[in-house]
Amino acid sequence: MHTNSVCFQLDGPIAQPGRAFDSYLSFFSSLGYRQVASSNLAGPNKRCLKMISINYTFLGEESIVKDWGKKGTSSDITIYDRKDPGIVKTWTLPTGFPDKIQSLFHAIQMGEYAILYITKLDKFTGEQIIALDALGKDKGLLCHSYDIDREQLLSMTGGTVAEKYKIVEIQNLKTEMDALPAVSEEGSAKVVIDHSFEVKGVGVVLLGKVARGKIKTYDTMKLFPAGTEVMIKSIQMHDDTVTEAAAPARAGLAVKGINAGDVQRGDVLCGSDEKVSQDVTLDYKQNKYFKEDVKENQTFVVNVGMQMKTAKIVSINPMKLQFMRPIVFEKGEIAVVLRPESQGVRIVGSGSIKQ
Repeated sequence: MHTNSVCFQLDGPIAQPGRAFDSYLSFFSSLGYRQVASSNLAGPNKRCLKMISINYTFLGEESIVKDWGKKGTSSDITIYDRKDPGIVKTWTLPTGFPDKIQSLFHAIQMGEYAILYITKLDKFTGEQIIALDALGKDKGLLCHSYDIDREQLLSMTGGTVAEKYKIVEIQNLKTEMDALPAVSEEGSAKVVIDHSFEVKGVGVVLLGKVARGKIKTYDTMKLFPAGTEVMIKSIQMHDDTVTEAAAPARAGLAVKGINAGDVQRGDVLCGSDEKVSQDVTLDYKQNKYFKEDVKENQTFVVNVGMQMKTAKIVSINPMKLQFMRPIVFEKGEIAVVLRPESQGVRIVGSGSIKQ
């Protein structure tokens, strides 16, 4: 796995095979870089070293994250980032939550790991736990303030993915977080977009996460669900211009072929065709805390990836949804049915997309 490759050529006496040459590789490895073996590199002593990325969803007090990284993009979700030798880390917080349930799901979707820091045992804590469970986010850490009754907290997480999270004390949270390994997915390139805007002199800029595979400068891709062809003019990672970025890196892309107004949060850039439809069938399970009957022809907001789109229920068994506008999805991807305007339970149910 890699996000960014640092390449170097060793020449002269130090480049000869042996301890001196190996010591250079060991030095970079100690900084967190990983060596890339490639027969396509020019010269016998050229090496490329990988920079890895890890993304966390942080559900808790923002003041804690301020000590870990620098504040970056901020809207209804806020992203902090930190770049150390060989590794880039981001923390995404749902700053629009609890007012907007959509912000919670967007933030959870952006991390490979969830960091759950509990200071209150209220309905919003319960909503966070249910959201993590609905999305199957089973990798994470659980931490709480000293005044929280741990047994009561564990009763809330019982039977959910959060019961698998390692419980850590606040003073050990960063150490435990730093020990979590990087996670990536190989395959055809896929970038999930979370922000888009225009920059004078640059053009359209897309911010997002490389969810799968690797992208390179001058790659021609398609933006779904529209299917518009887009060319990547340049790539930036944490203010550095790079020629490529790979899963799970966050990157800013200057692109050609679209206007900023053509892009919505949740759109995806792909190197191959993706499934696009207005009709999906779910392996549906209702949230046990949502007590109302779900009926045909009712309309809800549905979360798929980073997309939030309105859909009507056309069948209960099996659960079939008809979206007002096309969505892009993969078979097996989780869809979560929401009622954002509800004053009570806002998470209705969820299920993997069967077709």
